[in-house]
Amino acid sequence: MTKPDKLELQSADVTRKNIEALAALFPHIVTEGLDDYGNLVHQVNFEALRQELSDYVVEGKEVYQIDWPGKLAAEFASNAPIEKTLRPNLADSVDFDTTKNLFIEGDNLEALKLLQESYLGKVRLIYIDPPYNTGGDLVYRDDFSSSTQEFLWKSRQVNEVGEKLVSNTEANGRFHSDWLSMIYPRLRLAKRFLASDGVILVSIDDAEQASLRRLMDEVFGEQNFIAQLVWEKGRKNDAKFFSVGHEYLVVYAKSKSSLREQNTSWREEKPGAREVWDEYLLLREAHGADDGAVEQALTEWYKGLPKSHPAKKLARTRHIDANGPWRDDNISWPGGGGPRYDVIHPVTGQPCAVPEAGWRYGEDEMKRRIALGLIVFRDDHTQPPFRKSHLRPIAGEVDDVDDEGGEDTGLAVQVRGSYFYKQSQVSVRHLRNLMGAQVFNNPKDHEVLSRLFEYVLGGKGGVVMDFFAGSATTAEAVFDLCARTGLNCPVILVQLPELLEDNLKSATGSAKTTIQNAIKLLQELDKPLNIAELTKIRIQRAGAQVLADRKPSEWNGDIGFRAFTIDTSNFTDITTTPDAADQETLLDLVESVKTDRSGLDVLFEVMIAWGLNLAAPINIETLEGREVYSVEDGALLACFDDRLDEALIRALALRAAADTTQKVVFKDTGFASDDAAINAHQVFEQLSPDTTVKVI
Repeated sequence: MTKPDKLELQSADVTRKNIEALAALFPHIVTEGLDDYGNLVHQVNFEALRQELSDYVVEGKEVYQIDWPGKLAAEFASNAPIEKTLRPNLADSVDFDTTKNLFIEGDNLEALKLLQESYLGKVRLIYIDPPYNTGGDLVYRDDFSSSTQEFLWKSRQVNEVGEKLVSNTEANGRFHSDWLSMIYPRLRLAKRFLASDGVILVSIDDAEQASLRRLMDEVFGEQNFIAQLVWEKGRKNDAKFFSVGHEYLVVYAKSKSSLREQNTSWREEKPGAREVWDEYLLLREAHGADDGAVEQALTEWYKGLPKSHPAKKLARTRHIDANGPWRDDNISWPGGGGPRYDVIHPVTGQPCAVPEAGWRYGEDEMKRRIALGLIVFRDDHTQPPFRKSHLRPIAGEVDDVDDEGGEDTGLAVQVRGSYFYKQSQVSVRHLRNLMGAQVFNNPKDHEVLSRLFEYVLGGKGGVVMDFFAGSATTAEAVFDLCARTGLNCPVILVQLPELLEDNLKSATGSAKTTIQNAIKLLQELDKPLNIAELTKIRIQRAGAQVLADRKPSEWNGDIGFRAFTIDTSNFTDITTTPDAADQETLLDLVESVKTDRSGLDVLFEVMIAWGLNLAAPINIETLEGREVYSVEDGALLACFDDRLDEALIRALALRAAADTTQKVVFKDTGFASDDAAINAHQVFEQLSPDTTVKVI
């Protein structure tokens, strides 16, 4: 039994009731605004109400934009600096020394700010599956003047023992505003990461689909919208009105014009084509040059396939010639209006009937294709011939009007449609088998994402980013993509270490069971009870499985990751970054390193400040008895020893000159005196003048 609702001991808010009554009549006139206490509430747009009740056009300012209370603060949040760093976690990393993948534990807005200089314009694909606006708590509440817990307490979102007080329900007036304020600064930062040919894909449901589209138009530009995909996942028989079993994937380019300039055309291999070709090769080996025997055997193979097999749809591609399987295809011009001329039948000597829409090719191209054996004539001239469409098109077979597109000599390809189906329980079963229990709610299907990533990457490698990593589906999708195609795609993942026990308090039904399973798994592995730990486990297990099942290819087999945790700066007082100092002096940056921080901690903060690749190889060497870090084969040399002497400085300068080192950094307190620091600078000017020298 549930407790009775509490009796309200105050008078009714008549204004609120009137607003809700108006909302029932005219939904579009109600928006979200701030009351006298700064709380988000439903308010009436009186201009819209006036127009609704007028029989003439009401004059007023009209602006096409998306706006909400808190937008300016969210915009500021995307630009506000933070005094944080990324601390490497070697214990949780996999193949730390060689991997190009990153996993960052912490708030993704902070992570994006820390990563932006190192990966500015270098990411080819961003995929995110942000928390849907379902009326639950929004974990991402951004405040830069206090700690997260202080902010929650000050804003009355938690009580004195840290329990959450506020849920993002539709009734509290901030339903849309909170979600938009969360996602907006993250999208603004995400745009900075994309390369000129980069693409971002965002999963969303009906609750914020409309808002997200308008927000994406504002951030990425309406002209860069590519498509809104519909992912059907299955029917819900308990629905009262319609079974809404689909979600959306919104796709935007960084620059659609850049894609056009590069003549970019996205294509994917037809499902089942690879299996058909493999079977053909086996049959060709068995029957030799007997095309008829191969054709008959291939036809029987098609018949034996289950209806669900993707190759079943290619059953028309059963004819065989020296170039492999082919099917007959239309030879008329798409849409009508094609050229009309005489094509002479080789037996009757009479002109063949011309398709109603005209020939697909010009006269010279038709002659070329006839000579190549790509045009098949019928018994007589009373019907138009048809064209061959090979499973693996021969050189010169694919043309501009061919709806199969793609490159010559590759397997048949197609343009993806904007609607696709993949039952959601498939990914649930896969993850249950991988993790030993159901520990994630509503996971995305890694095979669907893998194919989609391959499609938009267009056969090229590149960095993939997901800053709402969650169940790490993106990681497994990228591993699968690389294993299938031979591409090398470093992946960057970010996940908030949200406490599972907090989620357990409000969870019910199957969601509660899932969280309990996750807690049990982490306890068995002696891991902290948060989502980020689950994410790391999924990456490791999925990577190991993909690597075990891989086929020989050009893929480097990178399934590791460098693990980082967002933390306060390694320095006790932050006033500037190393790179902001005047290059004429070494004494402008005097920082004190915290006692609990390692040299590797400091090194990565330096790399962040200088915008270096955080996956760059790092070697620890000994020079003149001191520990020296060499980043990316000497592009950066760093020594944080407290006992810097002239012999070490000279050795480092000679090493820098030999390796054409761009940057060298020391700890300021490592010099015995100001004179020693000045002397070090002079040594570098003499021996390696092109090297930038800084202290921290």
